[in-house]
Amino acid sequence: MQRPAPGLGRFFGSLSLTVLLNVLVKPGWVVLENVVQNRLGHAAFGLVAALTSLAILVGALLDLGLTQSGTRRTATEPDFFAEHFPTMHTLRGLLNGVALAVLLGAGWLLGYRGAQLVLLAGLGGALLLAQYAQFLRGLFQGRQHFRTDAGLSVLEKILLLASVLALVAVPGALTLGRYVGARLGAAVFVVVLLYGLLRKFFGPVRARWNARSARGLLRQSLPFALIMVLYGLNERVDMLMLERLAPAREAGYYAGAYRWMDAAMMYAWTVLPLFFARFAAANARPAELHELLHLGQRVVAVPLLFVVAFVLFRGEVAFWQFTYSSAAEVARMSWCLKILFLNVLVHAFFAIYSTLLTSTGHERAVSGAVALSVALNIALNLWLMPRYGALAGAANTLVCAVFVSAGYVVLLARAGTVPVPGRLLARLLLAFGLLCGGWYGLRQGLALEWWLETGIMAVVFGLIVLGTGLIRELQVKSQK
Repeated sequence: MQRPAPGLGRFFGSLSLTVLLNVLVKPGWVVLENVVQNRLGHAAFGLVAALTSLAILVGALLDLGLTQSGTRRTATEPDFFAEHFPTMHTLRGLLNGVALAVLLGAGWLLGYRGAQLVLLAGLGGALLLAQYAQFLRGLFQGRQHFRTDAGLSVLEKILLLASVLALVAVPGALTLGRYVGARLGAAVFVVVLLYGLLRKFFGPVRARWNARSARGLLRQSLPFALIMVLYGLNERVDMLMLERLAPAREAGYYAGAYRWMDAAMMYAWTVLPLFFARFAAANARPAELHELLHLGQRVVAVPLLFVVAFVLFRGEVAFWQFTYSSAAEVARMSWCLKILFLNVLVHAFFAIYSTLLTSTGHERAVSGAVALSVALNIALNLWLMPRYGALAGAANTLVCAVFVSAGYVVLLARAGTVPVPGRLLARLLLAFGLLCGGWYGLRQGLALEWWLETGIMAVVFGLIVLGTGLIRELQVKSQK
């Protein structure tokens, strides 16, 4: 029998806690990483960003879709943990070892040698462990333990903040090696803690190998595997190609801007897995799926609309930490940032559709749309990056986001399970247009400090959201 899901009110409360914790922690990590890049230099951090992207791509490939498949099966099959998880987590652990070997081999083939390969091993180990922690957290999401998952979602960043801040505070202590070591240590701690929590919530986490069970698990997870690999390519191939096709400092400029976009999107990537688990649990109840989609559309989009508008009008203030960079370098990062945040705007409107489709059995169709987007992205990168560098990477990302989002809309309309919420999209677009119009008018009429201008527009946006009814309907849905 399928486990009943908690009411929307409790779910909305868990979402709010998750968002609050991430808002408190992750912007601080972005600021601190900017300080690290400023100290180490654009070229050095461009290398770190490229190696990180390579590790994420290989990790996504060797996950084989087990993370999302495990979350969905935990949400829909009460006996999954006892019957299949021992084999699944053994398989996932073995894949991590294979992934590290593949990662180092791929790095060597791409031309990395010596100290660069050592850095790649450290970064790869940290990121593979972080992805393994995400796999383990899928149990908490699948069982609807969203409050516990909320704390786990920020724990690694809290540990990193403390350790890297200590390195920054001590003169001469910050080096590339120590920075990578701090990331690896935080990832190890989180995985060990997760094992303890799993034992408390679910009982002993046993290692067991059953070849028949493993084959069945892989058959069910492979559609997710293709999606995760394609998403990884779509998001991370730009950084890797930029470091190989253009001067390393261009990858550093892109990394400085991409970090802020990644922080904004981390809000969405934190919220969307929770909706993935809820969509999966409500797959047989179209009315509940409809309410969840409308709730998710608002929860994801409304905060990001304000963030995007801020970057479009005041994006240059995001780089105040770069005291060793020239005005031309900061201007280049600012242009990259504004283009990348148009990509955030597109995802704010449409990313929830991909989550709904993949959690309700439409993985293959989503994979096709993302594959076409990846092919387009790589072609544009090869054509434009050698000439335009970081700006080409940002523009190509935006073009592909528009392309794949149009695919999500078409697929959702064809699926027919839940109609595309056209009126809601129109109201969100109206709210964003009014916000940008008001911000433009304020800048034309007054010359205010950025913080005062932002505060005024935050109040204005609150009134806009209330006037368009977005918050009122959100509150009604959250109380059910």
